[in-house]
Amino acid sequence: MDALQTIVRVFRRRGSLSDDELVSLAKERDEEAIRILVRRYNQRLFRIARGIIHDEAEAEDVVQATYVRAFTHLDRFRCEAAFSTWLTRIALNEAYGRVRQKRPTVELSEIEAPTEGGQVIMFPMTPRPTDPETAVSRQQVRELLEAALDRLPEAFRVVFILRELEELSVEETAALLGVKPETVKTRLFRARRLMRKEIEKAVSANFAELYPFAGDRCARMADKVLARLKQHAGW
Repeated sequence: MDALQTIVRVFRRRGSLSDDELVSLAKERDEEAIRILVRRYNQRLFRIARGIIHDEAEAEDVVQATYVRAFTHLDRFRCEAAFSTWLTRIALNEAYGRVRQKRPTVELSEIEAPTEGGQVIMFPMTPRPTDPETAVSRQQVRELLEAALDRLPEAFRVVFILRELEELSVEETAALLGVKPETVKTRLFRARRLMRKEIEKAVSANFAELYPFAGDRCARMADKVLARLKQHAGW
């Protein structure tokens, strides 16, 4: 077995380690452990940062800043909460901090920053290999959903991302955002309703484009009709 295969096997074995085990290794500056933790939480952190920042490049920068802050301050992680929760709070803080810098007059209540906020960043998932037509269709659907999500009020958008995309529980979401579980439920209900309205609006606006019959296709039909008419006995 060559060196590369050995590395792959070791990496796979470590990939099954718990967060706490990986954090212990990361405290010893174990690079493989850090890589695994980064890959494990990239998507969650990017999603949350993108939902708050509205810019993919800056959201990615938020994710990087989150990891740097976390891994350079692992001594502050006391295991009182899950590592994922601690990391998410850092990401939320980073993202909300950037929002406040851009909008210094905005009240905290307006952007609804969490009491012990953190930030979350996410990187797009690598899609499964598929044919070009299916890939285009998926891209169009993704863009439609992202546009609808971007139009949600920020408080609803963050809850929707945590609950629907990251599948966190009501209690986990409430703890991360520093709100009551009932508030999470209410915001999710409203977010779903607004998302539905936004999607219906976007789809209905394109109803007139269904079953198109124009351009060359339309011109060819006219040619065919005239050709048949000329063959018709009394025309």
